Amino acid sequence: MSNQTIKQNSIRAWILAARPKTLSGAAVPVLIGLSLAYTDASFYEADVFSWPAAILCMLFALIMQIDANFINDFFDYARGNDDASTRLGPLRACTQGWVSTYAMKRAIASTTCIACIVGLPLIFYGGLEMILIGLVCVLFCFLYTTHLSYIGLGDVLVLLFFGIIPVCITYYIQLHTVTWQVFIASLACGLVIDTLLIVNNYRDRENDQRDGKNTLVVKIGEKGTEHLYLLIGIVACLLGITFWANHHILAFILPLIYLLLHFFTWLKMKRIHYGLQLNECLGETARNILIYGLTVSVGLLLL
Repeated sequence: MSNQTIKQNSIRAWILAARPKTLSGAAVPVLIGLSLAYTDASFYEADVFSWPAAILCMLFALIMQIDANFINDFFDYARGNDDASTRLGPLRACTQGWVSTYAMKRAIASTTCIACIVGLPLIFYGGLEMILIGLVCVLFCFLYTTHLSYIGLGDVLVLLFFGIIPVCITYYIQLHTVTWQVFIASLACGLVIDTLLIVNNYRDRENDQRDGKNTLVVKIGEKGTEHLYLLIGIVACLLGITFWANHHILAFILPLIYLLLHFFTWLKMKRIHYGLQLNECLGETARNILIYGLTVSVGLLLL
């Protein structure tokens, strides 16, 4: 896709900058948290589940994901890490000139403000502590790209901000409590979504090492990463035993579809090994994450 085919700061340019394919990673934790809350609401008084709160949680997650993508696009370009001639991943808006740096800075400010405005009403459902949760999300949205991903903490942040925090807080907003089953489910969700970061960093390992980006993949090496990618998917599904123990057997069985797809993606990842073709594994991993979220949620809601 050449620069000439996309007009700078056009609608198409902004859609590409927002990276729609990444939004499933933001939606899945909220979807699982809502499914858990909706299922457990039957143990509480009638009509305890709030659909307005559910919609606000999902919107906040999606807007924050877009914000994170804008921040990543701008700061990686500003640091000179997005070299169009050596980049293996999908092209980036600032590097390609699709979006000007001035416009991107304004977009970052705007999406951050919009996310805060959308999230603010959640204090009426979850209490004033939602302000602190929102501020932490915004702060680490910036810290991830600017500092923490360079010291190998990206995977920890994914576990927190795409697993524990969104699943548990979404559940808490609905039912004002968090059970140990919900916490384990949030860990499993975070692990599944971390596979996307792992395959992304696996593809970029040589460029990251050159740029001083000391990711977990750079630390443990190629073979260690391949083993970790497979193991994380297996562990996440095994953690689903908590659903079975809580009388939701389908929420344990259906995600085995995800595990099968995860296994085939792992085989392809090992076979391709390096280069642009690993973007196929990235796309498949994003698909697998969505399937995991859907199978867990359907399993919870059906039985």
